[in-house]
Amino acid sequence: MAAKIIDGKKLAEEIREELKKKVKKLKITPGLAFVLVGENPASESYVKSKDKVCKEAGFYTELHKLPSTIGEIELLKLIDDLNQNPKIHGMIVQLPLPQNIDEHLIIDAILPHKDADGFNPINMGNLLIGKNIIVSATPKGIIKMIESTGVSLEGKHAVVVGRSNIVGKPISILLQQKNCTVTMCHSKTIHLEKYTLDADILVAAVGKPRMITKEMVKKGAIVIDVGTSKVYDKLVGDVDFDEVKKVAGYISPVPGGVGPMTIACLLENTLECLELQKRL
Repeated sequence: MAAKIIDGKKLAEEIREELKKKVKKLKITPGLAFVLVGENPASESYVKSKDKVCKEAGFYTELHKLPSTIGEIELLKLIDDLNQNPKIHGMIVQLPLPQNIDEHLIIDAILPHKDADGFNPINMGNLLIGKNIIVSATPKGIIKMIESTGVSLEGKHAVVVGRSNIVGKPISILLQQKNCTVTMCHSKTIHLEKYTLDADILVAAVGKPRMITKEMVKKGAIVIDVGTSKVYDKLVGDVDFDEVKKVAGYISPVPGGVGPMTIACLLENTLECLELQKRL
């Protein structure tokens, strides 16, 4: 029996519809700023799709497109201006940044209550101690996708393949908060299949196309595919979808899975940022 598809696109639409209703009731228009540095076609396309979804939900948006030659001081000045701008409640600096710019320095400069991405060390630190304030959008979306299956997470063995600050580390913490037993793996893990085969919940986030095969997945497992790679102009994930869906219980596709949920959760985070700023 083939796996049930976790339709991230449909779930994201439901979240966006709820957000639209909330925005209509607000006296303030939520504002989200995008900062895009350099000429990265993938980043540019992603930012444009985020901007479009924001406008459809009734948000005010600003797109700051900057040349790759910009210096750190100039970029920090822009971040400071956005921090002080009352029309902007959340901001996103699209990663990766050019090599001449220190990503940590720029992310650190975003005020925690305007950090729609949830990457600021204060927000990450709060997550670590279980004080979830602004949670990274992709991990937040992944949890919603897993919970949409209706399967109880308590006591389940979750295996996360990937240890990035953006996905791997925060999703492992969120799964622990849901009372899962979590194993962290990565591209250098020896005998990876030994761990993945024991996973009730498997999150693949390493950016290696189709590295998770049918033989590596436990029957009936929930499989969330975070990776996106282009293979012969086709967008594929870290999971060999066509084969793995034959053994998994639930599986998310690429595209149409985690991507739309990330954007929906960025909007949700911006509203949460606005609420935080009301209390300051």
